[in-house]
Amino acid sequence: MADMHQGFAFVDAGRTFTCRVESPHRTNAGDWWWFEVSGELHQRFAPFRALPEDTPEAVRDRIIAYYEDLLVRRAEPSGRRWQRGRAFGAPATATAAATPTTTS
Repeated sequence: MADMHQGFAFVDAGRTFTCRVESPHRTNAGDWWWFEVSGELHQRFAPFRALPEDTPEAVRDRIIAYYEDLLVRRAEPSGRRWQRGRAFGAPATATAAATPTTTS
């Protein structure tokens, strides 16, 4: 694992993934895998902890699975959001009182 701290890169589906192990500034938080993806501006991800038994192939597989799931979640339509004072599913505006009808 010591040589894995230097990191590695791989290409998948036309994107370059650059991976490395980093330790947070907190002393007992452990090491985490961080990665960046070409085409993702100013984004980096830390999806899982670094383990002593990690291999480049295993980390690659986990990162690809994580990133593909992220892309699926991003593509989903956004759900309805809670709004203060409204019951979920209630119309956004109150309807006018019913107008009396006349019969001829």
